[in-house]
Amino acid sequence: MLKHLHIRVQGIVQGVGFRPFIYRLALDKGIKGYVLNDTEGVTIEAEGEEEDLKSFVKAIKNEFPPLAIVQEIRVKEGKVCGYDRFFIEQSRKTAKKTTFIPPDTALCADCLREFFDPNDRRYHYPFITCTHCGPRFSIIKDIPYDRKNTAMAPFPMCPACAQEYNDPLDRRFHTQPTACPVCGPHLFLYKHDQTLISTNTDEIAQKTISLLKAGHIVAIKGVGGFHLACDATNDEAVRRLRERKRRPFKPFALMAGSLKKIKEFLHVSPQEEKLLLSKERPIVILKIKSPFTQISRYVAPSLSYIGIMLPYTPFQHLIFSLDKNLILVMTSGNLSDEPIVFKDEDAFERLGHIADYFVTYNREIVAHSDDSVMFVLNEKPFFIRRSRGFVPVPFLMKEKIPVHLFAAGADLKNCFAIAKDNVIILSQYLGDLESLTTQEVYKKAVAHFRKVFDVHPEVFISDLHPGYFTTKLADELAQ
Repeated sequence: MLKHLHIRVQGIVQGVGFRPFIYRLALDKGIKGYVLNDTEGVTIEAEGEEEDLKSFVKAIKNEFPPLAIVQEIRVKEGKVCGYDRFFIEQSRKTAKKTTFIPPDTALCADCLREFFDPNDRRYHYPFITCTHCGPRFSIIKDIPYDRKNTAMAPFPMCPACAQEYNDPLDRRFHTQPTACPVCGPHLFLYKHDQTLISTNTDEIAQKTISLLKAGHIVAIKGVGGFHLACDATNDEAVRRLRERKRRPFKPFALMAGSLKKIKEFLHVSPQEEKLLLSKERPIVILKIKSPFTQISRYVAPSLSYIGIMLPYTPFQHLIFSLDKNLILVMTSGNLSDEPIVFKDEDAFERLGHIADYFVTYNREIVAHSDDSVMFVLNEKPFFIRRSRGFVPVPFLMKEKIPVHLFAAGADLKNCFAIAKDNVIILSQYLGDLESLTTQEVYKKAVAHFRKVFDVHPEVFISDLHPGYFTTKLADELAQ
């Protein structure tokens, strides 16, 4: 007997390949109807025989895409409409926003293979991505998650990209950041005085390695902001970076090109290896092997642990493919305790006295984020800093709360939180709130979260100390 089901799926279900997953599933199960994105998540209208529909719903619950997080599936019967096929409908806006934004993730294995394939049209293209990887949180301005609501809006797709984008059976179907060398963003290499040196990716990669090997400091624009990079084996380069960044003692994070290279000088447990290779690609704190001679003594003075990560962007993979022995300092592009710099104009102004050269690109970073930092204790992972790769994945509560909440966070090592219904969303790491720069970044981040997640706080939570910036702002917002 033919039945009609209205299915509502909520959670991280946009920008993760959920609609093409539903489309393929419907074709496989013989289901007719449609699927669409809206500001509450994903809506599916499905018609078919009762057993086929049961199998369809079961597969939605158990076989969803790897980057998706399904918070809730609601199913109710409706009137049969007599659809003759299954299709993907245009996105819609509904009365409220309850969908969530996926975090930025590392380049997937399929894209990495294409990136290094000389016969692929995206060979060495530093913005290669697909449904299963790449920037999300950092480029989204609003939901529903459509290209016009992202930093990719200024880059119209070429015919080849548009064909992939519109094919439900293609890995890049509705991948909003998808692009290629013909139609997408490009890299640029500048001197610190903004003299343009190169716009060719391969040349930029080669020159970057040469500059780093020569002892220069290079600011490299990543997913969530700029890194300050230098050769981690060069005492003079690391010491100079410490002086310019005004960071005399705190350890620097490193990046190496392979797990094999990391294991040459750091101990790696199975759980630590799992973190290093995860799609989130955090900095992982690892114990130094003895004797310790591979990197500069200025990287982590007097410490027996070092934070290190593996490449997660195409350009990072390209650099380390050209020099397998490369070990780089990859620290946040900022002055100590300030937020990471993520806009080009700010980078040249605020980092121009630190970096000798800049590798940047012409796509906007909407929401900045530092690298996440983790450590393992008794084979259990713990956060030191929760940011890129994990934010804004929500925390689910057992019970719904009747009001919207805003928790301002601390004045040091700040992040804030918003809550509504049965979810809590923690912001990215924002840093210490002593400077006016950080305070402005904090205000903009709060406004962005309130807009994107449609939160209208009725309860404001802050420290009782009257002198804290967070206390004053929470009081202002509560008026």
